[in-house]
Amino acid sequence: MRFVIVTGMSGAGKSQAINALEDLGYYCVDNMPPKLLLPFFRLGETEQLGDKIAIVVDSRGGEMFSDLFGGLEELKKMGYTWRILYLDARDDVIVTRYKETRRRHPLMDEEAPSMKEALEKERKLLRPALDQADYIIDTSLLSSTQLKSQVEQLFLQERREKMLINCTAFGFKYGVPTDADLVFDVRCLPNPFYIPELKELTGLDEKVRDYVFSHEESEQLFQKIRELLELTIPLYEKEGKRQLVVAFGCTGGKHRSVSFAWRMAELLRQEQENVYFTGRDFRKVKA
Repeated sequence: MRFVIVTGMSGAGKSQAINALEDLGYYCVDNMPPKLLLPFFRLGETEQLGDKIAIVVDSRGGEMFSDLFGGLEELKKMGYTWRILYLDARDDVIVTRYKETRRRHPLMDEEAPSMKEALEKERKLLRPALDQADYIIDTSLLSSTQLKSQVEQLFLQERREKMLINCTAFGFKYGVPTDADLVFDVRCLPNPFYIPELKELTGLDEKVRDYVFSHEESEQLFQKIRELLELTIPLYEKEGKRQLVVAFGCTGGKHRSVSFAWRMAELLRQEQENVYFTGRDFRKVKA
């Protein structure tokens, strides 16, 4: 059985993530009290709920959330395994989302009367889940379509034993992805943005990549990063890491970073790594 616990910050996109998993054929349950995990799985054994189950457990249950890990230990004794998908976002993004929906944060009460206090309380409550998460997605700057795509990439390929590697491109002007494990700054390289015939293109276009890697310093940097990944990927896998986010950043996330991330993903794929490419910002850049 493939069992996924979906958790994370309120307003970070858990509903969209569970919808994506449902589209992948998971039997999904939202806001389940952790103490019901064992009865639910016993029910599943008799009612044949399928071999793919996803459950949202989050701060809406308050202090009951701490019961989650005791329940998981009991499931482990029964022979079940699981993955934890943690959805996160910056506090200012979450506050904006709540203002737009006009909903109330589930932890706002007399002890935490403000959003700031509620978010601090929630992060403290969820910290054990964050520490044990197999996959972390920062949705601060992701569209709903991008989030769905990342969830699909994670769980369509999850059956492969090798660690899943995300080679992603971003623009520093929009902020560094908080879920990145390794960040490489390629702003030091010649910028295609200032070449008129390349300005409107992206690093997905061969002409842009040819320009970027026609410079000796770009090729040298790429090869050094490749050598670093050749060293570290086996070490991460040995340590038990399931997902590695390798982020390449340039100014706007459109040309140099996309060229590096796309080429690295292609190279690692040829080397039989479990890898995919994402570009967070290049579609939002204006000429």
